[in-house]
Amino acid sequence: MSELRIIPLGGAGEIGKNCTVIEQGDDMVVVDCGLSFPNEEMPGVDVVLPDFTYILQNVHKVRGVFLTHAHEDHVGALPYLLQQANLPVYATEFTHALIRTKLEEMTPVGSLDLRTFKPGDVIPAGAMSVEPIRVTHSIPESCSMAVRTEHGIVLMTSDFKFDFTPVDGKLTNITRFGELAKEGVVVLLSDSTNIDRQGWSASERDVAAGLRAAFAEAQGRIILTTFASQIHRIQQFFEVSAEFGRKVVAVGRRMEQNIEVCARLGYVKIPKGTQIRLEEARNYPPDRISILMTGSQGEPMSALVQASKESYGRLKIQPGDTVLYSARPIPGNEAAIWRTINRLFRLGAKVIYESPVPIHVSGHGHSEELKLMINLTRPFYLAPVHGEPRHTWQYRKMAADMGYPEHRLFAMEDGVPLVITATEAHLGEPVPCGRVLVDNGGNPGVTEDLLRDRSNLAQYGVVTVTLVVDPEAGDVVGEPLLSQKGLHDPEGSVLQAATQALATELRQFSKEDVMDPDTLRHAASDVVRRAIFRFSQIRPLVVTTVVEV
Repeated sequence: MSELRIIPLGGAGEIGKNCTVIEQGDDMVVVDCGLSFPNEEMPGVDVVLPDFTYILQNVHKVRGVFLTHAHEDHVGALPYLLQQANLPVYATEFTHALIRTKLEEMTPVGSLDLRTFKPGDVIPAGAMSVEPIRVTHSIPESCSMAVRTEHGIVLMTSDFKFDFTPVDGKLTNITRFGELAKEGVVVLLSDSTNIDRQGWSASERDVAAGLRAAFAEAQGRIILTTFASQIHRIQQFFEVSAEFGRKVVAVGRRMEQNIEVCARLGYVKIPKGTQIRLEEARNYPPDRISILMTGSQGEPMSALVQASKESYGRLKIQPGDTVLYSARPIPGNEAAIWRTINRLFRLGAKVIYESPVPIHVSGHGHSEELKLMINLTRPFYLAPVHGEPRHTWQYRKMAADMGYPEHRLFAMEDGVPLVITATEAHLGEPVPCGRVLVDNGGNPGVTEDLLRDRSNLAQYGVVTVTLVVDPEAGDVVGEPLLSQKGLHDPEGSVLQAATQALATELRQFSKEDVMDPDTLRHAASDVVRRAIFRFSQIRPLVVTTVVEV
Protein backbone atom coordinates (compact mmCIF):
# COMPACT_ATOMS: atom_id res chain seq x y z
CA MET A 1 0.00 0.00 0.00
CA SER A 2 1.49 3.36 -1.08
CA GLU A 3 1.96 6.03 1.54
CA LEU A 4 -0.39 8.98 1.27
CA ARG A 5 1.01 12.50 1.41
CA ILE A 6 -1.09 15.63 1.88
CA ILE A 7 1.00 18.74 1.19
CA PRO A 8 -0.38 22.25 1.66
CA LEU A 9 1.53 24.70 -0.52
CA GLY A 10 -0.64 27.51 0.86
CA GLY A 11 -3.59 27.97 3.17
CA ALA A 12 -2.18 26.17 6.24
CA GLY A 13 -1.57 28.45 9.19
CA GLU A 14 -2.81 31.36 7.10
CA ILE A 15 -5.92 32.67 5.40
CA GLY A 16 -5.34 32.86 1.66
CA LYS A 17 -3.40 31.29 -1.25
CA ASN A 18 -5.09 27.95 -0.74
CA CYS A 19 -3.38 25.17 -2.67
CA THR A 20 -3.05 21.55 -1.53
CA VAL A 21 -1.37 18.56 -3.18
CA ILE A 22 -2.64 15.06 -2.42
CA GLU A 23 -0.11 12.45 -3.54
CA GLN A 24 -0.32 8.68 -3.65
CA GLY A 25 2.26 6.65 -5.54
CA ASP A 26 2.55 8.00 -9.09
CA ASP A 27 -0.59 10.15 -8.87
CA MET A 28 -1.18 13.67 -7.61
CA VAL A 29 -4.22 15.90 -7.48
CA VAL A 30 -4.12 19.60 -6.71
CA VAL A 31 -7.07 21.09 -4.84
CA ASP A 32 -7.42 24.85 -5.40
CA CYS A 33 -4.85 27.33 -6.63
CA GLY A 34 -5.42 30.60 -4.82
CA LEU A 35 -3.65 33.82 -4.01
CA SER A 36 -3.52 36.19 -1.07
CA PHE A 37 -3.15 39.93 -0.85
CA PRO A 38 -0.06 41.81 0.32
CA ASN A 39 0.26 43.38 3.73
CA GLU A 40 1.75 46.78 4.47
CA GLU A 41 5.25 45.28 4.62
CA MET A 42 5.08 44.49 0.89
CA PRO A 43 5.18 47.85 -0.94
CA GLY A 44 4.64 47.59 -4.68
CA VAL A 45 3.31 44.02 -4.45
CA ASP A 46 -0.07 43.32 -6.04
CA VAL A 47 -0.73 39.69 -5.07
CA VAL A 48 1.00 36.79 -3.31
CA LEU A 49 1.10 33.32 -4.88
CA PRO A 50 2.07 29.87 -3.63
CA ASP A 51 5.43 28.54 -4.76
CA PHE A 52 4.62 25.95 -7.44
CA THR A 53 8.08 24.35 -7.48
CA TYR A 54 6.91 21.01 -6.07
CA ILE A 55 4.04 20.77 -8.55
CA LEU A 56 6.33 21.60 -11.48
CA GLN A 57 8.93 19.07 -10.32
CA ASN A 58 6.21 16.40 -10.39
CA VAL A 59 4.04 17.71 -13.21
CA HIS A 60 3.96 14.28 -14.90
CA LYS A 61 2.09 12.93 -11.87
CA VAL A 62 -0.60 15.61 -11.72
CA ARG A 63 -4.01 14.25 -12.79
CA GLY A 64 -5.79 17.57 -12.48
CA VAL A 65 -6.41 20.79 -10.58
CA PHE A 66 -9.77 20.66 -8.78
CA LEU A 67 -11.38 23.97 -7.82
CA THR A 68 -13.76 24.15 -4.86
CA HIS A 69 -15.23 27.59 -5.70
CA ALA A 70 -14.47 30.83 -7.50
CA HIS A 71 -13.08 33.06 -4.74
CA GLU A 72 -9.69 34.59 -5.48
CA ASP A 73 -8.01 32.92 -2.51
CA HIS A 74 -8.89 29.58 -4.13
CA VAL A 75 -8.52 30.28 -7.87
CA GLY A 76 -6.59 33.53 -8.31
CA ALA A 77 -3.16 31.94 -8.81
CA LEU A 78 -4.35 29.52 -11.47
CA PRO A 79 -3.29 31.64 -14.48
CA TYR A 80 0.27 31.75 -13.15
CA LEU A 81 0.39 27.96 -12.73
CA LEU A 82 -1.08 27.31 -16.19
CA GLN A 83 1.55 29.55 -17.76
CA GLN A 84 4.12 27.02 -16.54
CA ALA A 85 2.21 23.74 -16.89
CA ASN A 86 -0.65 22.68 -19.14
CA LEU A 87 -2.87 20.88 -16.62
CA PRO A 88 -6.55 19.89 -16.78
CA VAL A 89 -8.69 22.11 -14.58
CA TYR A 90 -11.92 20.72 -13.08
CA ALA A 91 -14.63 23.06 -11.79
CA THR A 92 -18.35 23.69 -11.88
CA GLU A 93 -19.87 25.57 -14.81
CA PHE A 94 -20.24 28.69 -12.65
CA THR A 95 -16.63 28.65 -11.43
CA HIS A 96 -15.35 28.19 -14.98
CA ALA A 97 -17.51 31.10 -16.14
CA LEU A 98 -16.03 33.44 -13.52
CA ILE A 99 -12.40 32.47 -14.04
CA ARG A 100 -12.39 32.08 -17.83
CA THR A 101 -11.92 35.77 -18.61
CA LYS A 102 -8.95 36.08 -16.28
CA LEU A 103 -7.41 32.88 -17.63
CA GLU A 104 -7.77 34.02 -21.21
CA GLU A 105 -6.12 37.36 -20.36
CA MET A 106 -2.96 35.58 -19.23
CA THR A 107 -2.80 32.26 -21.11
CA PRO A 108 -3.32 31.26 -24.75
CA VAL A 109 -6.98 30.34 -25.21
CA GLY A 110 -6.20 27.17 -27.13
CA SER A 111 -4.03 25.76 -24.35
CA LEU A 112 -6.73 25.76 -21.68
CA ASP A 113 -8.03 22.33 -20.69
CA LEU A 114 -11.17 23.24 -18.71
CA ARG A 115 -13.37 20.37 -17.63
CA THR A 116 -16.76 20.79 -15.99
CA PHE A 117 -18.18 18.72 -13.15
CA LYS A 118 -21.39 18.73 -11.13
CA PRO A 119 -21.60 18.06 -7.40
CA GLY A 120 -21.88 14.30 -6.95
CA ASP A 121 -19.76 13.40 -9.97
CA VAL A 122 -16.88 10.99 -9.31
CA ILE A 123 -13.84 11.98 -11.35
CA PRO A 124 -11.01 9.46 -11.88
CA ALA A 125 -7.55 10.75 -10.97
CA GLY A 126 -5.17 7.89 -11.62
CA ALA A 127 -5.47 5.42 -8.75
CA MET A 128 -7.46 8.02 -6.81
CA SER A 129 -10.78 9.70 -7.53
CA VAL A 130 -12.33 13.03 -6.60
CA GLU A 131 -15.97 13.65 -5.67
CA PRO A 132 -17.21 17.24 -5.24
CA ILE A 133 -19.95 17.66 -2.61
CA ARG A 134 -22.22 20.69 -2.52
CA VAL A 135 -21.83 23.06 0.44
CA THR A 136 -23.26 26.49 1.16
CA HIS A 137 -20.85 29.40 1.20
CA SER A 138 -20.98 33.02 0.06
CA ILE A 139 -20.74 32.14 -3.63
CA PRO A 140 -22.75 29.71 -5.80
CA GLU A 141 -21.65 26.16 -6.56
CA SER A 142 -19.18 25.79 -3.72
CA CYS A 143 -17.94 22.26 -3.10
CA SER A 144 -16.02 20.22 -0.60
CA MET A 145 -13.71 17.65 -2.18
CA ALA A 146 -13.69 13.96 -1.19
CA VAL A 147 -10.49 12.41 -2.54
CA ARG A 148 -10.60 8.60 -2.42
CA THR A 149 -7.26 6.98 -1.74
CA GLU A 150 -6.00 3.53 -0.71
CA HIS A 151 -6.14 4.68 2.91
CA GLY A 152 -9.65 6.08 2.83
CA ILE A 153 -11.22 9.41 1.97
CA VAL A 154 -9.30 12.65 2.32
CA LEU A 155 -12.08 15.17 2.85
CA MET A 156 -11.31 18.83 2.26
CA THR A 157 -14.25 20.94 3.39
CA SER A 158 -12.98 24.10 1.70
CA ASP A 159 -14.98 27.18 2.81
CA PHE A 160 -18.37 26.16 4.15
CA LYS A 161 -21.27 26.90 6.44
CA PHE A 162 -24.61 25.22 7.08
CA ASP A 163 -27.04 27.77 5.66
CA PHE A 164 -30.56 26.33 5.83
CA THR A 165 -32.14 29.23 3.91
CA PRO A 166 -29.62 29.93 1.11
CA VAL A 167 -30.45 32.60 -1.44
CA ASP A 168 -30.34 30.12 -4.34
CA GLY A 169 -32.18 27.40 -2.40
CA LYS A 170 -29.31 24.90 -2.79
CA LEU A 171 -28.54 23.31 0.58
CA THR A 172 -25.38 21.64 1.81
CA ASN A 173 -25.59 17.92 1.01
CA ILE A 174 -25.61 16.81 4.63
CA THR A 175 -26.77 13.31 3.69
CA ARG A 176 -23.72 12.72 1.51
CA PHE A 177 -21.33 13.69 4.30
CA GLY A 178 -22.98 11.07 6.51
CA GLU A 179 -22.60 8.47 3.79
CA LEU A 180 -18.90 9.26 3.46
CA ALA A 181 -18.47 8.57 7.17
CA LYS A 182 -19.73 5.02 6.61
CA GLU A 183 -17.26 4.61 3.75
CA GLY A 184 -14.39 5.86 5.92
CA VAL A 185 -12.88 9.34 6.16
CA VAL A 186 -9.20 8.96 7.02
CA VAL A 187 -8.58 12.67 7.51
CA LEU A 188 -10.70 15.84 7.55
CA LEU A 189 -8.99 19.05 6.46
CA SER A 190 -11.50 21.56 7.75
CA ASP A 191 -12.07 25.28 7.38
CA SER A 192 -11.28 26.86 10.77
CA THR A 193 -11.70 30.58 10.00
CA ASN A 194 -14.61 31.20 12.40
CA ILE A 195 -13.72 28.75 15.16
CA ASP A 196 -13.64 31.67 17.62
CA ARG A 197 -17.26 32.58 16.84
CA GLN A 198 -19.66 30.67 19.03
CA GLY A 199 -22.94 29.15 17.91
CA TRP A 200 -24.18 29.20 14.32
CA SER A 201 -23.52 31.63 11.49
CA ALA A 202 -26.35 33.78 10.16
CA SER A 203 -27.95 32.95 6.85
CA GLU A 204 -26.95 34.93 3.78
CA ARG A 205 -30.64 35.66 3.33
CA ASP A 206 -30.55 37.74 6.56
CA VAL A 207 -28.59 40.43 4.72
CA ALA A 208 -31.73 41.53 2.87
CA ALA A 209 -33.23 42.89 6.11
CA GLY A 210 -30.08 44.91 6.78
CA LEU A 211 -30.15 46.30 3.27
CA ARG A 212 -33.80 47.30 3.61
CA ALA A 213 -33.08 49.14 6.86
CA ALA A 214 -30.23 51.08 5.23
CA PHE A 215 -32.31 51.87 2.14
CA ALA A 216 -35.18 53.17 4.27
CA GLU A 217 -32.91 55.77 5.93
CA ALA A 218 -30.75 56.79 2.95
CA GLN A 219 -31.43 60.26 1.52
CA GLY A 220 -29.08 60.12 -1.48
CA ARG A 221 -27.26 57.48 -3.48
CA ILE A 222 -26.55 54.10 -1.91
CA ILE A 223 -23.16 52.56 -2.67
CA LEU A 224 -22.54 48.96 -1.67
CA THR A 225 -19.01 47.62 -1.75
CA THR A 226 -18.40 43.90 -1.60
CA PHE A 227 -16.41 41.24 -3.40
CA ALA A 228 -17.28 41.06 -7.07
CA SER A 229 -17.71 37.30 -6.59
CA GLN A 230 -20.32 37.73 -3.80
CA ILE A 231 -23.09 36.81 -6.19
CA HIS A 232 -25.78 36.09 -3.57
CA ARG A 233 -25.16 39.52 -2.00
CA ILE A 234 -25.33 41.17 -5.41
CA GLN A 235 -28.61 39.36 -6.15
CA GLN A 236 -30.18 40.68 -2.95
CA PHE A 237 -28.92 44.20 -3.64
CA PHE A 238 -30.67 44.18 -7.01
CA GLU A 239 -33.89 42.91 -5.44
CA VAL A 240 -33.94 45.46 -2.60
CA SER A 241 -33.03 48.28 -5.00
CA ALA A 242 -36.02 47.31 -7.16
CA GLU A 243 -38.29 47.29 -4.09
CA PHE A 244 -37.28 50.89 -3.32
CA GLY A 245 -37.56 52.05 -6.91
CA ARG A 246 -33.83 52.51 -7.44
CA LYS A 247 -31.76 51.87 -10.55
CA VAL A 248 -28.55 49.87 -10.10
CA VAL A 249 -25.17 50.77 -11.58
CA ALA A 250 -22.17 48.41 -11.51
CA VAL A 251 -18.80 50.15 -11.18
CA GLY A 252 -15.41 48.40 -11.37
CA ARG A 253 -14.15 46.13 -14.14
CA ARG A 254 -14.44 42.85 -12.26
CA MET A 255 -17.85 43.76 -10.82
CA GLU A 256 -19.18 44.63 -14.27
CA GLN A 257 -17.75 41.45 -15.82
CA ASN A 258 -19.11 39.14 -13.11
CA ILE A 259 -22.62 40.62 -13.24
CA GLU A 260 -22.68 40.32 -17.02
CA VAL A 261 -21.53 36.67 -16.94
CA CYS A 262 -23.83 35.66 -14.07
CA ALA A 263 -26.86 37.37 -15.58
CA ARG A 264 -26.23 35.63 -18.91
CA LEU A 265 -25.98 32.22 -17.21
CA GLY A 266 -28.94 32.82 -14.91
CA TYR A 267 -27.02 32.95 -11.62
CA VAL A 268 -28.15 36.56 -11.11
CA LYS A 269 -31.73 37.44 -11.95
CA ILE A 270 -31.94 41.19 -12.47
CA PRO A 271 -35.43 42.68 -12.06
CA LYS A 272 -36.55 44.09 -15.40
CA GLY A 273 -35.50 47.67 -15.99
CA THR A 274 -33.38 47.86 -12.81
CA GLN A 275 -29.84 47.92 -14.18
CA ILE A 276 -28.55 50.98 -16.06
CA ARG A 277 -25.15 52.15 -17.27
CA LEU A 278 -23.14 54.61 -15.22
CA GLU A 279 -23.55 57.27 -17.92
CA GLU A 280 -27.34 57.03 -17.52
CA ALA A 281 -27.28 57.65 -13.77
CA ARG A 282 -27.09 61.42 -14.27
CA ASN A 283 -30.65 61.26 -15.63
CA TYR A 284 -32.00 60.24 -12.19
CA PRO A 285 -32.07 62.00 -8.81
CA PRO A 286 -29.58 60.64 -6.21
CA ASP A 287 -32.32 58.93 -4.17
CA ARG A 288 -33.17 56.78 -7.19
CA ILE A 289 -29.64 55.40 -7.68
CA SER A 290 -27.89 52.36 -6.17
CA ILE A 291 -24.27 51.56 -6.98
CA LEU A 292 -22.27 48.32 -6.71
CA MET A 293 -18.53 48.96 -6.39
CA THR A 294 -15.35 46.96 -5.90
CA GLY A 295 -12.91 48.00 -3.18
CA SER A 296 -14.17 46.40 0.03
CA GLN A 297 -10.62 45.39 1.01
CA GLY A 298 -8.98 48.76 0.41
CA GLU A 299 -7.32 47.59 -2.81
CA PRO A 300 -5.36 50.62 -4.12
CA MET A 301 -6.59 50.37 -7.74
CA SER A 302 -10.22 49.52 -6.93
CA ALA A 303 -13.04 51.85 -7.91
CA LEU A 304 -14.10 52.77 -4.36
CA VAL A 305 -10.57 53.50 -3.12
CA GLN A 306 -9.84 55.71 -6.12
CA ALA A 307 -13.17 57.48 -5.66
CA SER A 308 -12.34 58.09 -1.99
CA LYS A 309 -9.12 59.76 -3.16
CA GLU A 310 -11.07 61.83 -5.72
CA SER A 311 -9.00 60.26 -8.48
CA TYR A 312 -11.69 58.12 -10.16
CA GLY A 313 -12.84 59.93 -13.26
CA ARG A 314 -16.02 57.92 -13.79
CA LEU A 315 -17.63 58.64 -10.42
CA LYS A 316 -17.23 61.09 -7.54
CA ILE A 317 -18.38 60.65 -3.95
CA GLN A 318 -21.09 63.19 -3.11
CA PRO A 319 -22.29 64.60 0.23
CA GLY A 320 -25.36 62.58 1.18
CA ASP A 321 -24.10 59.29 -0.26
CA THR A 322 -24.54 56.22 1.96
CA VAL A 323 -21.74 53.66 1.61
CA LEU A 324 -22.45 50.13 2.83
CA TYR A 325 -19.34 48.10 3.67
CA SER A 326 -20.66 44.60 3.06
CA ALA A 327 -17.53 42.55 3.67
CA ARG A 328 -15.27 41.31 6.44
CA PRO A 329 -11.66 42.55 6.35
CA ILE A 330 -9.11 40.02 5.20
CA PRO A 331 -6.36 39.95 7.87
CA GLY A 332 -3.72 42.52 6.94
CA ASN A 333 -6.14 44.80 5.06
CA GLU A 334 -7.63 46.54 8.11
CA ALA A 335 -5.50 49.69 7.96
CA ALA A 336 -6.18 50.26 4.25
CA ILE A 337 -9.92 49.80 4.83
CA TRP A 338 -10.04 52.30 7.70
CA ARG A 339 -8.13 54.85 5.64
CA THR A 340 -10.69 54.47 2.85
CA ILE A 341 -13.60 54.78 5.27
CA ASN A 342 -12.13 57.95 6.82
CA ARG A 343 -11.66 59.52 3.39
CA LEU A 344 -15.28 58.75 2.53
CA PHE A 345 -16.48 60.48 5.71
CA ARG A 346 -14.36 63.53 4.86
CA LEU A 347 -16.07 63.73 1.47
CA GLY A 348 -19.48 63.91 3.15
CA ALA A 349 -20.60 60.29 2.82
CA LYS A 350 -22.21 58.26 5.57
CA VAL A 351 -20.43 54.93 5.89
CA ILE A 352 -22.14 51.94 7.48
CA TYR A 353 -19.66 49.21 8.39
CA GLU A 354 -21.45 47.82 11.44
CA SER A 355 -25.20 47.58 11.85
CA PRO A 356 -27.65 46.10 14.39
CA VAL A 357 -29.30 44.40 11.42
CA PRO A 358 -26.35 42.91 9.48
CA ILE A 359 -25.40 44.07 6.00
CA HIS A 360 -22.76 41.33 5.91
CA VAL A 361 -22.67 37.75 7.14
CA SER A 362 -19.74 35.42 6.95
CA GLY A 363 -19.56 32.57 4.47
CA HIS A 364 -17.67 30.48 7.02
CA GLY A 365 -19.31 28.31 9.65
CA HIS A 366 -19.10 29.09 13.36
CA SER A 367 -17.98 26.67 16.05
CA GLU A 368 -21.19 24.58 16.17
CA GLU A 369 -21.10 24.10 12.40
CA LEU A 370 -17.49 22.94 12.58
CA LYS A 371 -18.51 20.44 15.27
CA LEU A 372 -21.39 19.25 13.11
CA MET A 373 -19.04 18.57 10.18
CA ILE A 374 -16.83 16.46 12.45
CA ASN A 375 -19.82 14.52 13.79
CA LEU A 376 -21.24 13.96 10.30
CA THR A 377 -18.02 12.66 8.78
CA ARG A 378 -16.37 10.99 11.82
CA PRO A 379 -12.80 11.27 10.48
CA PHE A 380 -9.93 9.31 12.02
CA TYR A 381 -7.49 12.23 11.79
CA LEU A 382 -8.21 15.95 11.95
CA ALA A 383 -6.06 18.68 10.38
CA PRO A 384 -7.61 22.20 10.44
CA VAL A 385 -6.60 24.56 7.63
CA HIS A 386 -7.81 27.90 6.23
CA GLY A 387 -6.98 29.66 9.47
CA GLU A 388 -4.16 31.44 11.24
CA PRO A 389 -2.32 29.60 14.06
CA ARG A 390 -4.76 31.01 16.63
CA HIS A 391 -7.66 29.49 14.67
CA THR A 392 -6.11 26.07 14.12
CA TRP A 393 -5.06 25.89 17.81
CA GLN A 394 -8.62 26.58 18.94
CA TYR A 395 -9.96 24.02 16.44
CA ARG A 396 -7.64 21.31 17.78
CA LYS A 397 -8.66 22.19 21.34
CA MET A 398 -12.32 21.91 20.34
CA ALA A 399 -11.66 18.50 18.78
CA ALA A 400 -9.82 17.37 21.92
CA ASP A 401 -12.83 18.41 24.00
CA MET A 402 -14.94 16.24 21.67
CA GLY A 403 -12.78 13.24 22.57
CA TYR A 404 -10.08 13.19 19.87
CA PRO A 405 -6.67 12.10 21.22
CA GLU A 406 -3.69 14.34 20.58
CA HIS A 407 -1.94 11.89 18.24
CA ARG A 408 -4.87 12.16 15.78
CA LEU A 409 -4.76 15.97 15.60
CA PHE A 410 -2.27 17.77 13.36
CA ALA A 411 -1.08 21.35 13.06
CA MET A 412 -0.49 21.74 9.33
CA GLU A 413 2.18 24.07 7.92
CA ASP A 414 2.75 25.16 4.35
CA GLY A 415 5.24 22.85 2.69
CA VAL A 416 5.14 20.16 5.41
CA PRO A 417 3.46 16.90 4.28
CA LEU A 418 1.02 15.00 6.43
CA VAL A 419 2.12 11.42 5.73
CA ILE A 420 -0.42 8.64 6.27
CA THR A 421 0.56 4.96 6.21
CA ALA A 422 -1.38 1.80 6.99
CA THR A 423 -0.60 2.11 10.71
CA GLU A 424 -0.01 5.77 11.59
CA ALA A 425 0.28 9.38 10.48
CA HIS A 426 3.09 11.88 10.96
CA LEU A 427 4.46 15.14 9.59
CA GLY A 428 7.15 14.51 6.98
CA GLU A 429 10.14 16.36 5.58
CA PRO A 430 9.34 19.75 4.03
CA VAL A 431 9.09 20.16 0.26
CA PRO A 432 10.05 23.33 -1.65
CA CYS A 433 7.56 25.93 -0.54
CA GLY A 434 7.18 29.64 0.04
CA ARG A 435 5.52 32.70 -1.37
CA VAL A 436 5.92 34.29 -4.79
CA LEU A 437 5.34 38.04 -4.87
CA VAL A 438 3.82 39.62 -7.98
CA ASP A 439 4.38 43.33 -8.60
CA ASN A 440 1.77 45.82 -9.74
CA GLY A 441 2.72 45.14 -13.35
CA GLY A 442 1.80 41.47 -13.00
CA ASN A 443 5.40 40.23 -12.91
CA PRO A 444 6.20 37.47 -10.38
CA GLY A 445 9.50 37.31 -8.54
CA VAL A 446 9.73 40.32 -6.22
CA THR A 447 12.52 39.27 -3.82
CA GLU A 448 12.88 39.75 -0.08
CA ASP A 449 15.97 41.91 -0.75
CA LEU A 450 13.89 44.15 -2.98
CA LEU A 451 11.21 44.46 -0.29
CA ARG A 452 13.92 45.44 2.20
CA ASP A 453 15.19 48.11 -0.18
CA ARG A 454 11.66 49.46 -0.67
CA SER A 455 11.11 49.51 3.08
CA ASN A 456 14.35 51.43 3.59
CA LEU A 457 13.39 53.86 0.84
CA ALA A 458 10.00 54.47 2.46
CA GLN A 459 11.46 54.98 5.93
CA TYR A 460 14.77 56.76 5.33
CA GLY A 461 15.08 57.72 1.66
CA VAL A 462 18.02 57.18 -0.67
CA VAL A 463 21.49 58.68 -0.92
CA THR A 464 23.31 58.53 -4.26
CA VAL A 465 27.08 58.69 -4.44
CA THR A 466 28.95 59.52 -7.66
CA LEU A 467 32.68 58.88 -7.96
CA VAL A 468 34.79 59.82 -10.98
CA VAL A 469 37.97 57.75 -11.42
CA ASP A 470 40.89 57.53 -13.77
CA PRO A 471 41.31 53.75 -14.06
CA GLU A 472 44.69 53.92 -15.76
CA ALA A 473 46.23 56.09 -13.08
CA GLY A 474 44.25 54.48 -10.27
CA ASP A 475 43.14 57.90 -8.98
CA VAL A 476 39.83 59.37 -7.85
CA VAL A 477 39.21 62.55 -9.84
CA GLY A 478 37.81 65.44 -7.81
CA GLU A 479 35.57 65.19 -4.78
CA PRO A 480 32.74 62.63 -4.33
CA LEU A 481 29.28 63.95 -5.13
CA LEU A 482 26.43 62.99 -2.77
CA SER A 483 22.73 63.75 -3.21
CA GLN A 484 19.59 62.51 -1.53
CA LYS A 485 15.87 61.95 -1.92
CA GLY A 486 13.60 61.38 1.06
CA LEU A 487 16.36 61.80 3.66
CA HIS A 488 15.45 64.14 6.53
CA ASP A 489 18.41 66.52 6.32
CA PRO A 490 16.97 70.07 6.28
CA GLU A 491 20.35 71.79 6.82
CA GLY A 492 22.45 69.43 4.72
CA SER A 493 24.62 68.55 7.68
CA VAL A 494 24.12 64.78 7.31
CA LEU A 495 25.31 64.74 3.69
CA GLN A 496 28.16 67.08 4.54
CA ALA A 497 29.42 64.75 7.28
CA ALA A 498 29.11 61.73 4.97
CA THR A 499 30.93 63.53 2.16
CA GLN A 500 33.82 64.43 4.46
CA ALA A 501 34.05 60.88 5.81
CA LEU A 502 34.10 59.42 2.28
CA ALA A 503 36.70 61.92 1.04
CA THR A 504 38.95 61.03 3.99
CA GLU A 505 38.51 57.31 3.36
CA LEU A 506 39.17 57.61 -0.38
CA ARG A 507 42.61 59.03 0.34
CA GLN A 508 43.42 55.73 2.06
CA PHE A 509 42.40 53.56 -0.91
CA SER A 510 45.14 51.80 -2.83
CA LYS A 511 45.44 52.13 -6.60
CA GLU A 512 44.30 48.53 -6.92
CA ASP A 513 41.09 49.32 -5.02
CA VAL A 514 40.37 52.34 -7.20
CA MET A 515 40.98 50.34 -10.37
CA ASP A 516 38.37 47.72 -9.29
CA PRO A 517 34.93 49.36 -9.76
CA ASP A 518 33.06 46.73 -7.73
CA THR A 519 35.40 47.00 -4.74
CA LEU A 520 35.29 50.78 -4.90
CA ARG A 521 31.51 50.86 -5.17
CA HIS A 522 30.91 48.57 -2.20
CA ALA A 523 33.54 50.25 -0.03
CA ALA A 524 32.22 53.76 -0.74
CA SER A 525 28.64 52.71 -0.01
CA ASP A 526 29.72 51.16 3.27
CA VAL A 527 31.61 54.29 4.37
CA VAL A 528 28.66 56.57 3.58
CA ARG A 529 26.17 54.24 5.26
CA ARG A 530 28.21 54.08 8.47
CA ALA A 531 28.88 57.82 8.51
CA ILE A 532 25.17 58.67 8.16
CA PHE A 533 24.23 56.23 10.89
CA ARG A 534 26.84 57.69 13.29
CA PHE A 535 25.60 61.21 12.61
CA SER A 536 21.81 60.67 12.56
CA GLN A 537 20.99 57.05 13.64
CA ILE A 538 19.14 56.36 10.37
CA ARG A 539 19.90 53.89 7.58
CA PRO A 540 19.00 55.18 4.11
CA LEU A 541 19.55 53.13 0.97
CA VAL A 542 22.95 54.10 -0.46
CA VAL A 543 23.58 53.71 -4.19
CA THR A 544 27.08 54.36 -5.54
CA THR A 545 27.95 54.94 -9.20
CA VAL A 546 31.54 54.82 -10.47
CA VAL A 547 32.22 56.86 -13.62
CA GLU A 548 35.45 56.14 -15.49
CA VAL A 549 37.17 58.91 -17.49
